[in-house]
Amino acid sequence: MLISNIRLKNWRNFQSLDLPLRNVSYVLGPNASGKSNLLDALRFLRDVSKTKGGGLQAAIAERGGISKVRCLHARRDPEVEIDVELSQELDQPPVWRYVLAFKPEGKGAQRLLVSREQVWKEGELILNRPDSKDDVDVLLRTQTHLEQIQTNIEFRVVADFLSDITYLHLVPQLLRFGEKIGGHRLTDDPFGQGFLERLSKTPDKTRNSRLAKISKALSLAVPQFEDLRFRKDDMGHPHLEARYAHHRPHAGWQSEEHFSDGTLRLFGLLWALLEGSSMLLLEEPEISLNDAIVKEIPLIVDRLQRDRKTKRQVVLTTHSDALLSNPGIDERGVVILETGKQGTTGRSLDASERQALGAGLSVAEVVLPKTRPEKVSQLGLWQ
Repeated sequence: MLISNIRLKNWRNFQSLDLPLRNVSYVLGPNASGKSNLLDALRFLRDVSKTKGGGLQAAIAERGGISKVRCLHARRDPEVEIDVELSQELDQPPVWRYVLAFKPEGKGAQRLLVSREQVWKEGELILNRPDSKDDVDVLLRTQTHLEQIQTNIEFRVVADFLSDITYLHLVPQLLRFGEKIGGHRLTDDPFGQGFLERLSKTPDKTRNSRLAKISKALSLAVPQFEDLRFRKDDMGHPHLEARYAHHRPHAGWQSEEHFSDGTLRLFGLLWALLEGSSMLLLEEPEISLNDAIVKEIPLIVDRLQRDRKTKRQVVLTTHSDALLSNPGIDERGVVILETGKQGTTGRSLDASERQALGAGLSVAEVVLPKTRPEKVSQLGLWQ
């Protein structure tokens, strides 16, 4: 199953957004146009749907409250809404549709309340809130049915799908010094502070299989790289170790604190692609990587898709000329975010852009120039 369409109202940058998604979607746009915020709308549904440590109130609180989530352009309408359609296959009618809208109560305790929650199955409305129970007890509207196993039984498959959405934007410094930094970790550790613990909890057979595949890829991308392994030290702390070709033939293994940022980023990307079959959100995977490696990312994603019985949906944001110069990118998966006085809007490629791609130009050549700030050429004159 995959998300075939997403609609947003008053979510962060987006006063109104309606976008189709593909098996692999490439989200492009200027800085501050809302690429991260689009991914966060999907992460938000994931956080709401989690029965343990999740839910609507926790998801909003982790984002700093409703005032941080609601679009600044929403002066008259305080309601925030996320609406997704889920299909078994692309280009088929949606099997499920889930709609969640919420807003402050507007009086008294200023509670955050569900203003609308709807579930459609094959075009039939099977949940429509607020209902009579909500009218009797307003406190019920502080929670969604999505997050409650006793109320989502009829659409549990939707809750399970959303709660499995994966996001990993590995920050090398957090991985290296996660234990020393300590402190509160965000839900699902999106930046990799506890990434080594995540590896440790993976069953040995599965972890070793993935490490073997990643080791083969790293040997092609990282100079002098020879082998990769996982182990625990005498204190029981997990570590990644790599061995490199060296003038000393018996040189020892190096732990993750000695890995380059690029090696750690590439490792995190490959692990995320191999881990599970849920929807995967990738934010600027090109960071810290050589352009020659970045150009291969679409092919890596496509190859892993072809090797799976169940295709994994990927939504990827990028600024990279190298990545978007890959001729294997499906033009139907390209999404362009455009900023304006009333917030950010989004669209697929238009007829002229598709024609240019059909003539042999790349997405980088056709689309990227349209995402660059108009006055960026004057930046070098700033003082």
